[in-house]
Amino acid sequence: MISGVFCASTTPLNADLSPDLGAFTAHAKALIADGCDGIALLGTTGEANSFSLAERRSILEAGVGAVGAGRLMPGTGVNALPETVELTRHALSLGVTRVVMLPPSYYKGVSDEGLFRAYAHVIETIGDSRLQLVLYHIPQVSSVPISHELIERLVTAFPQTVVGIKDSAGKIENMSAMIARFPGFAVLAGADPLLLPLLGMGGAGCITATSNLVADSLATVFRHHADPSRKAEVEAAQARINAFRDLSNSYTQIPAIKAMVAYRHGAALWTRTRPPLVGLTPAELDDLKHRLTAIGASVKDFAA
Repeated sequence: MISGVFCASTTPLNADLSPDLGAFTAHAKALIADGCDGIALLGTTGEANSFSLAERRSILEAGVGAVGAGRLMPGTGVNALPETVELTRHALSLGVTRVVMLPPSYYKGVSDEGLFRAYAHVIETIGDSRLQLVLYHIPQVSSVPISHELIERLVTAFPQTVVGIKDSAGKIENMSAMIARFPGFAVLAGADPLLLPLLGMGGAGCITATSNLVADSLATVFRHHADPSRKAEVEAAQARINAFRDLSNSYTQIPAIKAMVAYRHGAALWTRTRPPLVGLTPAELDDLKHRLTAIGASVKDFAA
């Protein structure tokens, strides 16, 4: 089963808004050193849907060069099925066997039958037994939910391929129901505050944005949650995680996460976002700096 702490990595940009591969690889190495089991790059936090296929391929290739194929779990799901196939095949060609796959999401109100056919087409067209596919449930963004009935059809048809789900809807009841209904199916939290309760239910771990900043605390929760002698340590780690998550959510989240990473590395380039996302204002950056200090973060200044 896929399990552990995976970072929903953000993507740094050059002044011309192209991906900054050097900064990305340095950050990827830092995340692994912090305690991440892997990096789920090219997801929502990574602004994946704002990048071209060529850019996505180059980012993944840089990630493989930085931390190795086995540490990566890229997002490969886009609206056009041939492009989803292309991105997934590219990952496999690099030795990356685990991917997170959004459903096609431009058309709303589609049926489970349509979604099943979409996933089945990708899996059957690729035809590679190495592929391990993690579904991506984020209906507040995609407007295309992944139902339990759809999961059952997919794991029945492709039991060795469809192996898990990232649930970013933030509803612990949905996650606990999947754990109970699908034994051996990896349920990964997309919201940091839910990691500890999810692990107590038999969840597999997390793929979260806050791990760009507090992967060490997430690793503490993941690795020691079942040890009564370390309960206080685990609860303190979870409280630190929640403080960083709450702070990022008090602004527009993705620009805030990038700004927090900028203060972590002391590099203004991390504050850049690709439109339509807009970075934090100078006043917000100053406010964020003071609030980071207040929750005990190490802050490195940078020239805007």
